[in-house]
Amino acid sequence: MPKSKRNKVVSLTKVKKKDRAWKEGLLEKIRQCLDTYPAVYVFKYYNMRNESFKQLREDLKEHSRFILGSTSLTQVAIGKSAADEYKAGLSGLSEHLKGTVGLFFTKQSHEEVKAAFETYVHDDYARAGSRAAHDFSLTAGPLSGPMGPLPHTLEPQLRKFGLPTKLNKGVVELLADHQVCRTGQKLDANQAGILRVFHIRMAECKLKPLA
Repeated sequence: MPKSKRNKVVSLTKVKKKDRAWKEGLLEKIRQCLDTYPAVYVFKYYNMRNESFKQLREDLKEHSRFILGSTSLTQVAIGKSAADEYKAGLSGLSEHLKGTVGLFFTKQSHEEVKAAFETYVHDDYARAGSRAAHDFSLTAGPLSGPMGPLPHTLEPQLRKFGLPTKLNKGVVELLADHQVCRTGQKLDANQAGILRVFHIRMAECKLKPLA
């Protein structure tokens, strides 16, 4: 007996692909910026965090603009070769448009741009999937963080993270030495959670001009 189509489960979490209007809007936005700002840079971003990047945008909005979007569409907007580039010399940027990159349009000098990007550099908590910047381990015994002994309410969470812990008269104790991570190791969610508990920041958030 054929299956009834009425019983077919349809996921409500599916997201429609970006439509033609959105693509044309991005192309137009990039080209408007190319006409408005005398300088454009391709920049690579590392461990970007929304709040700090939002603040950087706010600080520079009087004379600059960031655009993040599809790299393939960005290549179309500026031109992939000398034959189809929007303005002379722009096609040279296309080879840098891959990975976690964006465009930065500005009226500032190169020195001012360099200084602005340098002020954005800061450390933050590493997320699952990123690489450990250095070794980190815990020694058996009572556990403490930068603010002093860990609160007893954290003990169940630490066990979920895989740490061999127990409560001893309200004190969180580690039952055995534990190597949380090693330099260069790809962090999983548990390791990232442990590093956050102990206020260990291994992610360097920064922007790097490529061209």
